[in-house]
Amino acid sequence: MKELFPMKQVNGFVFSMLLTVVALSVYFLDMSFELGITILIVTAFVQAGVQLLIFMHAGEGEDKKAIYTSLYYGIFIALITVFGSLLVMVWGYL
Repeated sequence: MKELFPMKQVNGFVFSMLLTVVALSVYFLDMSFELGITILIVTAFVQAGVQLLIFMHAGEGEDKKAIYTSLYYGIFIALITVFGSLLVMVWGYL
């Protein structure tokens, strides 16, 4: 019966709820901007990792290498888009 209970998913859910409470504490504890943004960014990336690995089963299966390659490529494109937009619109380079 133990192998039928999804303990990994339950632990992932509890950890996700804990990360959500930590992120909400930024608002309710009225932290400084720098500390609040740092906590929110860290919890967002950890939450995304938990969702990807535990609930979307990214590390399981035969095509694990292709999934991670696509993930890294998506992150690379997102970073180029964000920093390219900052470069042109905020910092004034064209």
